Amino acid sequence: MFDTAVPGMALIRQGQPTERIPVLHQPAVCIIAQGAKVVMLGEETYRYDAASHLVVSVDLPLTGQVTEASTERPYLCLRIDLEPAVLIDLMAARPPAPGGEGSRGVHLSRTTPELADAAVRMVRLLDNPGHAAVLAPLIRREIHYWLLTGDQAGVVRQIGAPDSRLSHVTRAIAWIRDNYDRPFSIEALAREVGMSPSALHQHFKAVTAMSPLQYQKQIRLQEARRLMLSEACDAQGAGFQVGYDSPSQFRENTSACSGRRPHGTRRGCAWKGCRPQSSDPPLNFAVPDHIRCV
Repeated sequence: MFDTAVPGMALIRQGQPTERIPVLHQPAVCIIAQGAKVVMLGEETYRYDAASHLVVSVDLPLTGQVTEASTERPYLCLRIDLEPAVLIDLMAARPPAPGGEGSRGVHLSRTTPELADAAVRMVRLLDNPGHAAVLAPLIRREIHYWLLTGDQAGVVRQIGAPDSRLSHVTRAIAWIRDNYDRPFSIEALAREVGMSPSALHQHFKAVTAMSPLQYQKQIRLQEARRLMLSEACDAQGAGFQVGYDSPSQFRENTSACSGRRPHGTRRGCAWKGCRPQSSDPPLNFAVPDHIRCV
């Protein structure tokens, strides 16, 4: 993923299919211009391409795999972060129609011509950086607007609703992320977010497809992977840093979640089979004609 000079916008390019790569995905919309990708949330699989886009409404530990990409036709994707403040302002100006709230924190929708056009104009700002400071916030606001008027409106609307079910789950997620290396109980977490334990468990699983404790486990494993790949930390040290009491417990959880065991030493560690591809040429996000002309 390549961060750009436009705040809240990133471009993703892959010249070949990838293996499954775990990532903690923050609220955003991902619009593919070329190629295809599969995203997994627990046991659920979401496939999207240039005809569709993905909306993520809460921080979720996902696994992504680019399935269609080549040197001649690389995978190209635009990611725009979703901002609750922008959604709140838009909903105040034009209250969306009630109903349609989805439960999952991931939603696939067909990419409309209006959304595709706004996405292309956002990317073209990279060729005119002098105009980006003024126009990027306007186009970003337009993208939020089209999401609020599409079939994913119910999911997006909850991001900007402070008293929605999603807002309670979001607070629980934030607490787990801040305290992922500490043991906790559902009862204690429920008190933190102002819900009953049963309601928290039900709503949390409806949004994330996992329980709070399973979510914590995923966060721990992703942070351990980051320590091993980015900071040359060995498996035992990474496991202790993220909250595991013993190396065997860390290995068991890793095997259960990914089917792999972590390997490596401090001098050259790797999470076997999970390294992202790094052999692609420099970024050149060209928008295909069928998207540009929509």
